[in-house]
Order: sequence, then structure tokens, then C-alpha cells
Amino acid sequence: MEGGERIRLFCGLRLPHGVVDEIVAWQTRHLPAGRLVPPGNLHVTLAFLGHRPADELPAVARELGEAAAAAAPIRLLAHRYRETRSVGMIVFDDVGGAGAELAEDLGLRLERIGVYRREERAWLPHVTVARFRERPRLAPPAPELGEVSPSDAAVYSSVLRPGGAHYEPLEIAVLGGR
Repeated sequence: MEGGERIRLFCGLRLPHGVVDEIVAWQTRHLPAGRLVPPGNLHVTLAFLGHRPADELPAVARELGEAAAAAAPIRLLAHRYRETRSVGMIVFDDVGGAGAELAEDLGLRLERIGVYRREERAWLPHVTVARFRERPRLAPPAPELGEVSPSDAAVYSSVLRPGGAHYEPLEIAVLGGR
């Protein structure tokens, strides 16, 4: 990437491969074909930064690395399926609150370096599993994933394409010294 280039960035928890496989199987059983989120794009967002100068990436990665290293083990349990006007998602319970603590710590760090503004609403741990033009009003059961414990987080680049966004992890940070 060149210094003057702008890239669309966000930070998110990466899901273990077995969990991704289970979500994909659940999508196939319970959601209509069409705009299912592909396996490589399944993640739990911590902070969406939007279009940023590429030369900010090292600072963002450093702050994610420091917040991740300080994080307690995160334990997520799939709670329910939820729809908004344009997306379907699996909402998780953040058992013990370590995920919310990481999201808050990261948000403060990114805000301090001037690349992010925290949202007023509380962090909602979720994985977007489908996108739609018209809300289908589905009500599938939550997938039975057991306890999900991400071991790392990433700074992702989001490249918008006609068929949907493609997410590429640019920098990976291990959680809590794992």
C-alpha cells in the first residue's frame, strides 16, 4: 500500500476454524441462498474505523496488539438470531464480559490516537451471517456452537466489490498472551 492510499479498516475477533465450519453449516440449513456471508468474512467486530489513510495502519495494529495482549480470555455463547433492515446476525452472550472490556479498551486506544470515535450504544457481540435487500423476517434457532473462545483479533481491510465486501486480515494480534 502506498502512503496516500485510503483503506477501509475495522478490527475484529477471528473465529476458530471449527466454529466457522459450524456457522456455514447452520447458514446452509437455516438461511435462504443469496447473500450469505462467506466463511472468510465471518468475524466479531470490535471497532469499525471506515476509510483511513494507509499510513495509519501501523498505529492501529499497535493499539490492537496492546489491547489484545491485555485481554482476559473471551467466552462467547450463541444466544439468538437477529435481523435488522439489511443484515441477519448471530448474537452472542459475552460470558464474563471480557469481550466488552476488550472492545472498550481498544475503542479508547483508537480514539486517543484520533482514528476512531466510540459508539454511544453498548458493544453487541455478533457475527453477520447474511445480507439482504429486503428483510426476510426469519426466525431460525441459534446455532449450537458451544463456548466460542477466540484466540486472536485482526485489523482487517474491507474491499467493496459488486458481489459484496471481501475482508482481508492485515495484522493479527494474539489475545491475552495465548
